[in-house]
Amino acid sequence: MNRIEQFWQAYLATCPDNIPPQMSYIAESFGDNPRLADELGRLILQGVKTATCSALWEWQAEGALPPDVGQITIVLDGQDEPLCIIETTEVTIRSYSDVDEQFAFDEGEADRSLKSWREGHWRYFSRVLPKIGKAPALDMPLVCERFQVLYPNVDKGAYDRDPN
Repeated sequence: MNRIEQFWQAYLATCPDNIPPQMSYIAESFGDNPRLADELGRLILQGVKTATCSALWEWQAEGALPPDVGQITIVLDGQDEPLCIIETTEVTIRSYSDVDEQFAFDEGEADRSLKSWREGHWRYFSRVLPKIGKAPALDMPLVCERFQVLYPNVDKGAYDRDPN
């Protein structure tokens, strides 16, 4: 059994008996490189990052549907090791220009301001969208997702739901 499956089984062992063992999950890292996966994963573990977004165009290019509320994800670090298990609690589609200050704050990155969110995400989308033949645009549709941590990997560092 690999480490991801072992982590999943450890989580299931903590759940009430009414959680079906065949419950599905996805395992993925956040960001587009190992350094960013480590950084974002650490923010999730600290309880700072409770939201994320991706371009709807990326989902469409992969022929995949965006996440649904209730989706379970094992968040991986930059070395594909499990950091925590999260559950999606909200999914909205909105344009880049319609992302508000609260969502930027909840993403937990940089100084958590809308200005830094826009700058950082514009750089990110400028790196990833050309791979699917797209370029960032103010009206590009984003899949904006909120989540909660269900199960932290206590071996990966402190987890504090309220870091302030």
